[in-house]
Amino acid sequence: MKASYYSFSVVSILLLSTLISLAASDQLGDFLQCLPNSTHSPSWPISQAIYTANNASFDSTLRSYINNRRFLTSSTPKPLAIVAALHESHVQATVRCAKSSGLQMRIRSGGHDYEGLSYVSSVPFVILDMFNLRSIEIDMSTETAWVQAGATLGEIYYNIANTSNVHAFPAGVCPTVGAGGHFSGGGYGTLMRKYGLSVDNIVDAQIVDVSGNILDRKAMGEDLFWAIRGGGGASFGVILSWKINLVRVPETVTVFRVPRTLEQGATHIVYRWQQVATKLDSNLFMRAMPQVVNGSVEGQKTIEIAFYALFLGRSDALLDMINKSFPELGLKPEDCKEMRWIESTVFWADFPNGTPIEVLLNRPQGAQIFYKNKSDFVKDVIPKEALKRIWKLMIKAEPIWMQWNAYGGRMSEISGTATPFPHRDGYLFKIQYNIGWDEGGNETTVRNINLIRKVHDAMTPYVTRDPREAFLNYRDLDIGSNPSNETNFEKAVIYGSKYFKHNFLRLVDVKTKFDPQNFFRNEQSIPPRPHH
Repeated sequence: MKASYYSFSVVSILLLSTLISLAASDQLGDFLQCLPNSTHSPSWPISQAIYTANNASFDSTLRSYINNRRFLTSSTPKPLAIVAALHESHVQATVRCAKSSGLQMRIRSGGHDYEGLSYVSSVPFVILDMFNLRSIEIDMSTETAWVQAGATLGEIYYNIANTSNVHAFPAGVCPTVGAGGHFSGGGYGTLMRKYGLSVDNIVDAQIVDVSGNILDRKAMGEDLFWAIRGGGGASFGVILSWKINLVRVPETVTVFRVPRTLEQGATHIVYRWQQVATKLDSNLFMRAMPQVVNGSVEGQKTIEIAFYALFLGRSDALLDMINKSFPELGLKPEDCKEMRWIESTVFWADFPNGTPIEVLLNRPQGAQIFYKNKSDFVKDVIPKEALKRIWKLMIKAEPIWMQWNAYGGRMSEISGTATPFPHRDGYLFKIQYNIGWDEGGNETTVRNINLIRKVHDAMTPYVTRDPREAFLNYRDLDIGSNPSNETNFEKAVIYGSKYFKHNFLRLVDVKTKFDPQNFFRNEQSIPPRPHH
């Protein structure tokens, strides 16, 4: 009886998977047939933008914008097709045809989504890839620029610097991140204490809505424009481009990287850093980065905390300020390097000194390592004894590192409801946790993910609570998720309240108005209100 039941089950599973793949193949056929009929741009035939498994370049197109090797395994679900849009009309056609064919669509601009949600789904799906749409048009008369979603941060910085030595834009330190997702999740970087986040400096946008229409700020209205600046654009439509306000920077800025080990008093220094970093001049951004390194005794490990800074000014003013307000760091003139702002972006991206700024134009090279990230927000100074416990745990959980990014300045002046990003006044710093590894295999992956979870759990007493907050741009499925094929509103409230706090329900209202059928979705998207 058991044997026949077993064989029946196997046959049932095989039959079901065959039926699913046949249905997916029908959906793909409908989708591919629909595309040319939905676009009318003779100079840009959509056929040149479509990749299916039959294309020789399908695999390389898929892999080149995957940033995390965790999503390069043979068991990772693959898309039925990739549309690497060459023209806005290709984006409109992909939305309309995916919708009419019943296929889920994932939208990718740089491929840095920490959980691969821009290119992985467990139900039949297609990828709309934005990497070809990357124009950057700068207008110095208004100090603004239109930036397409597929442009990388490095390309944006390079283009601004090629036009002006005294302009910049507040965004992240990794040059290969795409503007589409980075800006729509908040956009966080070294200028935030002076000018806020990327979203605080966006004045217009173009989005393709669920009907395939292109809307600008005026056409979409203020509710949707509010939602896509920090609520994640992929819940509401496809971001085509952003209009950004450029910000002023001096011709000369100063950077430093000062490492201190536990033996050099790092615990006391970072304890003091927590007390002063948010109160320092808003022209200064200073990050503390704890990581495990080899100790002075062979075979022993210790913690080194690297203090990284960008100061919008010259080194003598920086030295004067630090030595008055934060003498514990022991900053010396030789630690400080003066340079142009554009060169500071190369420094922050961890390229060697003297690397030409053209390195910012390098496109992603595909995934180099496996990794997992998490995030936290801190409102109260972590006591010294607790810091010592954290270091011990990190040494046990090597190779984990953290970034502690100081708040204050402009971040304290902007209301928590001005954009969906709610973590503003009253915060000391944000933590990013990372663990990376080179070797594949399920056992290694499980072990490393468990290590970072253990460290994250141990931090519970020292971070925000009710909810324990997290940062959308540091996507983390551990904090709650929805399956690809359904929407559970209660599950969405769990991750939604952590990312957006009191702004979550306003995002839900915008979603309900603009995409009531929940076409634009992923495992952590904003859901519409449930029908009653």
